[in-house]
Amino acid sequence: MAVPSDVLDNARTLRTRQTDAENLLWLLLRNRRFCGFKFRRQHPVGRFILDFYCHEVLLAIELDGSSHTDSAQKAYDDERTRVLEGAGIRVIRFWNDDVLKNTESVLEALHAACYSPHPCPSP
Repeated sequence: MAVPSDVLDNARTLRTRQTDAENLLWLLLRNRRFCGFKFRRQHPVGRFILDFYCHEVLLAIELDGSSHTDSAQKAYDDERTRVLEGAGIRVIRFWNDDVLKNTESVLEALHAACYSPHPCPSP
């Protein structure tokens, strides 16, 4: 399925405007630095742009800041997760502060997600 050009343009823009947490996590994930898995940043999937994505294990990593405490944003995030999981992509979320202050714990959770069995999407 082709990705709409506006989504591709937005993904390119987001790559140049990463948060401190995204920069740190990208430093740890890029070039197969994390357990040999290849991650992509600001990766388009359909109408969504995933902060980080590993196709090998069908894992999306989303980093959330304070705007994600808003009820409308939470509802959007929940719907987005349902759609992605329906497509067979597991979604794991971390707060920006956790990436910056509890990096080891985030990496441990990522390790567990990468090596745990992936449930089949529901029909």
